[in-house]
Amino acid sequence: MPQVVLLSCGSYNPITNMHLRMFELARDNLQRNGRYDVIGGIVSPVNDNYGKKDLISSYHRCKMVEKSLESSDWIILDRWESDLNCWTETRHVLAYHSNRLNSSETTNHIGDENQNPNAILVKLLCGADLLESFGVPNLWRKEHIEEIVGKYGLVCISRAGSDPYKFIYESDVLTKYQDNITIVTEWLSNEISSTKIRRAIRRGESVKYLVQDAVIDYIIKEKLYTSEDNKYHSLLSPGTTRSLTSTSTYLTSYIDFQEHIHLTPLT
Repeated sequence: MPQVVLLSCGSYNPITNMHLRMFELARDNLQRNGRYDVIGGIVSPVNDNYGKKDLISSYHRCKMVEKSLESSDWIILDRWESDLNCWTETRHVLAYHSNRLNSSETTNHIGDENQNPNAILVKLLCGADLLESFGVPNLWRKEHIEEIVGKYGLVCISRAGSDPYKFIYESDVLTKYQDNITIVTEWLSNEISSTKIRRAIRRGESVKYLVQDAVIDYIIKEKLYTSEDNKYHSLLSPGTTRSLTSTSTYLTSYIDFQEHIHLTPLT
């Protein structure tokens, strides 16, 4: 059975529970079908020079990924992409990890994975938005799409309202390599996104259960995703982080109040 490593590239600004859930969904699907043995997952945060709006430094993004993966025994953080001096294309990240995993220094598998039947396969794990971006004019070069999908392959986690099969049908290049695309449906609706997480933090709203607690603690400690001139900034200051982290203080007070009204004799 071919061995597979799932590679997910992205901003991770910050990493959310949905990012982690995608790995679990993909592994379950690939192994349940009996086609592959998923031996690992790699999170590769994008380089700082990607130029995306509101992108904080890779140092902080990698730290948050590292903390979010503390409970995982099969997914790791890799800093190769983020530590480069410049932004690099996804196909180069795939090639790097494929070559590293199949080098004589790390395994007994030597050579190109398309030529060696025993090579470890590296597949790009993505959401439906990335799949659909292949159809955006001038965003991707056709030969790059062919390399990513044809040589490596995609595992796409569908989101509510998307129709990845229709999009594949409408794309000649994706139809050509459709056997190398695995679509995994997330039946539990979950629209968590890093953009929404950042917005909630700016507004002092709770993001508990949307990202790992260790990530929340790090965001508070480093005062990320807010600024001094932000009118919501005070909600993240020491001693006033309840709305961001949890409602435990409120619940404790409420329970004490309930006990008080039940124990106080009526007059």
